[in-house]
Amino acid sequence: MKIIVTGSLGRISRPLTEELVRKGHSVTVISSKAGKQKDIESLGATAAIGTIEDVDFLTSTFTGADAIYIMEPPVNFFDHALDFEKFYSNVVHNYAQAIRQSGVKRVVHLSSIGAHTDKGNGMLAFHYNVEQILNQLPADIAVVFMRPVGFYYNLFAFIPGIKTQGSIASNYGADDREPWVSPLDIAATIAEEIVQPFEGRKIRYVASDELSPNEVADILGGAIGRPDLKWLVTSDEQLLNGFLTAGMNPQAAKGLVEMNACRRNGILYEHYYRNKPVLGKVKLKDFAKEFAAVFNQS
Repeated sequence: MKIIVTGSLGRISRPLTEELVRKGHSVTVISSKAGKQKDIESLGATAAIGTIEDVDFLTSTFTGADAIYIMEPPVNFFDHALDFEKFYSNVVHNYAQAIRQSGVKRVVHLSSIGAHTDKGNGMLAFHYNVEQILNQLPADIAVVFMRPVGFYYNLFAFIPGIKTQGSIASNYGADDREPWVSPLDIAATIAEEIVQPFEGRKIRYVASDELSPNEVADILGGAIGRPDLKWLVTSDEQLLNGFLTAGMNPQAAKGLVEMNACRRNGILYEHYYRNKPVLGKVKLKDFAKEFAAVFNQS
């Protein structure tokens, strides 16, 4: 199959590309950085250098493909000029236009936990809005919405607090278990889905492990040599003030606080638990080794 992968050589797109090439597929990887071309080609894939904000470039790259994997790139939450909801909406409208114009009929989209609603889920509401844009594609274009849960590597954000305060702190915590996921398991699931024939619309959740915040602190603390590491629960106001003091975009700060709050009230995981997936292979104890390496180097 001829498959297009967006996301350059990111944490999901790189292992996805490696897996698809290994299985004999012809893979083209879109990257905005010309310097990535050699790295992409070294994997056995073809590089398409251009921007996802260029509909003509996307259309040309998508044309002739059997399937495409699309994702929205991360943004800088400290950029006060950025309206991330508008940015993501524009990106997905570009994707949708290019999909229509190119004639591609099979799409796998990286969405997120929380995309089942646009109420009470903070910044994750944009994933709901993005799915609605893609749902407006013609019925003969099949779309799979991949909804991964919280990424392990989001835990890297706690390293400064562990180093300065000796603890993990957020506005959720305690002993209620919640799902986490490795990018490697996401990539493996996408590789499985993108080569399968499918019709209409499909939603698939992806998770690797289910642990409470207190269990997460125990595992990470053990990995970094701090067995007494604790996960402390702060108020929404405290977390928001901390984000704003650090210089975060107010829109992003409020969205992150509300997103975390919906972990406490059940909104975030209500649809996940009704459609619970088989857990992936990479457990938090596996990731803890990577976490320790980054912690020790920071």
